[in-house]
Amino acid sequence: MAKAVMIQGTGSHVGKSTLVTALCRIFSQDGYRVAPFKAQNMALNSYITQDGCEIGRAQAVQALAARAEPKVEMNPILLKAMSDLGAQVIVLGKVIGNMKAREYQKFKQNAWKVIKTAYAKLESSYDLVVIEGAGSPAEINLKKHDIANMRMARMAKAPVILVGDIDRGGVFASMVGTLELLKPSERASVAGFVINKFRGDYELLTDGLRFLERKTRKPVLGVIPYMPDLFLEEEDSVALDYPMTLNPNLSILNKVRIGIIHLPHISNFTDFDPLKKEPDVEVFYVREKCEIASADVVILPGSKNTIEDLIYIRRVGLDQEILKVYQQGGQVIGICGGIQMLGKTIRDPHGVESNYKKAEGLGLLAVETVLTTKKITAQVRASMSEAWPENPDPGSAVKGLLSGYEIHMGCTRRLDVTHPAFTILKRNGRRICQEDGAISSDGRVWGTYLHGLFENDSFRKWFLTRIRVQKGWTRLAGGMSTVHYVQEREWAFDRLSQVVRKHLDLKRIYELI
Repeated sequence: MAKAVMIQGTGSHVGKSTLVTALCRIFSQDGYRVAPFKAQNMALNSYITQDGCEIGRAQAVQALAARAEPKVEMNPILLKAMSDLGAQVIVLGKVIGNMKAREYQKFKQNAWKVIKTAYAKLESSYDLVVIEGAGSPAEINLKKHDIANMRMARMAKAPVILVGDIDRGGVFASMVGTLELLKPSERASVAGFVINKFRGDYELLTDGLRFLERKTRKPVLGVIPYMPDLFLEEEDSVALDYPMTLNPNLSILNKVRIGIIHLPHISNFTDFDPLKKEPDVEVFYVREKCEIASADVVILPGSKNTIEDLIYIRRVGLDQEILKVYQQGGQVIGICGGIQMLGKTIRDPHGVESNYKKAEGLGLLAVETVLTTKKITAQVRASMSEAWPENPDPGSAVKGLLSGYEIHMGCTRRLDVTHPAFTILKRNGRRICQEDGAISSDGRVWGTYLHGLFENDSFRKWFLTRIRVQKGWTRLAGGMSTVHYVQEREWAFDRLSQVVRKHLDLKRIYELI
């Protein structure tokens, strides 16, 4: 049976997911079969496993860091917020329905049984399980029904390492305060602390570390430095609350400017991470209509509440600015919920996402969408359709089939003579032939249900070359550079593990385990 260690935090976005990712790679490098585990995750960034099950994106990334195949047991309960009062509940990778907070509290007894069964399966298949908590274990209003923190640690007999973020300030108060709000038995399970995102002179921190150890009689197991540009996918849109320092109105010579609409219910924005690594690309998130003017490309990303996000776009005036980008020669792209918004109408007759039954789309694509109660979750292989305009650069041809995945509850139908953008040839390993998406006659507006397209190196290179040629730009000196996405991710895991190894007391952690 596997041993376990659990990473909990003083709050959300303090670095739990990153530390779990680092430990998964470290333990794998040390020769162990490692699996990540998060009993309950609330996130809009998700991943589809090989058998078509939906789990939190963070657990999939952690599995890849551990050199393990992502499995549904690694995140048995996934919650996707629909509004302030409700969420879509996904159990073992499949939707069971939408629940409001009180309904879900009643459901937790059943959820706990699922969690125990999933963990037992991992425990019997791996040497080590690295468990991630959720939020904080000391949320007084949630502790009674908490199934993701101390109850999980107790069940797994896992020592708990408490992580705090020093970059946001108040780390010592949050560490001590968290312990004070725990029961004595819970406090005893906390084996030590890790301080995350430290920048500055380590010597100036020593007095605080000594105080923390004296006050709590627990060791500080490491101080992890602030690591920008890790190239690791974010768990949820809370990361977007820390906007880039780039000025989105700044004209950058020979850089393709890609503006992504920051929707209130944005989901799977990790689709665009590969674009951020390209040397000739600037990616920025659009919150205000004044920010969009300099964009060469506007992308409408996935959404967990498409009609409400479409209403938001109109309310803040982004609809007219998106149209201007197209009229001035730019591209407009819709991924998943984005293609639904670009169409003529969206209907939600069953109230799948909201109380709005119908909305008029932006009208840039001749398609219409009906939201259905059945959710499609699948890994796919696809090819580009023949409707795309002639390739502007034969040297950047898309090579082979494209890999991607689907997560949607909508059925989109093309109208008139609109052409598909892609053809799906495999879904969850089964051969099919199904058209996907839509493309305008000039090829400057297109949409698809395929997530993960830009992870395909040849497609990304073709996409960017096409934009540069349309703008009348020449190639970059030395040829168009492209990033090898999978290789970059592997390097990121190794860089992360190298830094964490240096700053963590691994000998002591192994002893705890």
